Amino acid sequence: MKWEAFGASYARRAASAQDGSGNLGISVADLGTSLRALAAIEPAFGPALALAGPLLGYAGARGYVTLLRAIVGQQVSVASANAIWTRLDVQTGGADDPEKMAATSDEGLRAAGLSRQKMAYARSLSEEVLTGRLDFDALPADDEEAIARLTSVKGIGRWTAEIYLLFAEGRPDVFPAGDLAVQIELGVILGLDGKPTEKAIRALAEPWRPHRGAAAVFAWHHRRMEKVLAE
Repeated sequence: MKWEAFGASYARRAASAQDGSGNLGISVADLGTSLRALAAIEPAFGPALALAGPLLGYAGARGYVTLLRAIVGQQVSVASANAIWTRLDVQTGGADDPEKMAATSDEGLRAAGLSRQKMAYARSLSEEVLTGRLDFDALPADDEEAIARLTSVKGIGRWTAEIYLLFAEGRPDVFPAGDLAVQIELGVILGLDGKPTEKAIRALAEPWRPHRGAAAVFAWHHRRMEKVLAE
């Protein structure tokens, strides 16, 4: 497929989006506000907040690169994902450009370290972006509708969509309840016997709306700080 016409259109859309709002994420101020609200709703958060200390803001780049990196990083270590990304950048001549991704041969993508499945996922994402079918500036405001739109792209599952919306768009109530670390650590914070299931943690978190995103971010932070304090 020829991508030149689509590529020019994508380049114009990408350039027009660079108005200072490309990185949103969750600010320190918003995290603090949400965590104080959570502590008022669920008292178990109070002692955990005192133990784990302050959080930093979390932000990712809105758009194609963040989702492509998520695909590259599926089921591999962070170090392996970074190495593959470096090789992919060389093989494509710029991994952050979906037109270059679409134009790269299977041999080039394989040499970068992508499996056959991930090659299909990466090509599908680049096609969605280049044709404009996936417009990051036009994702639905409703979180579930936005998740449904993102997961319609081959290779983007619910967890990936939720992580994107939480960190790249800063949506405060997106809650990746399927994340193992979130399940484990919220179980610890709440004093539960064992790790709750995804269904159970979603039910437990229902009263935390619209601050469930901060609860997930805090769970990851609390888990890291527990390991630091144990050393």
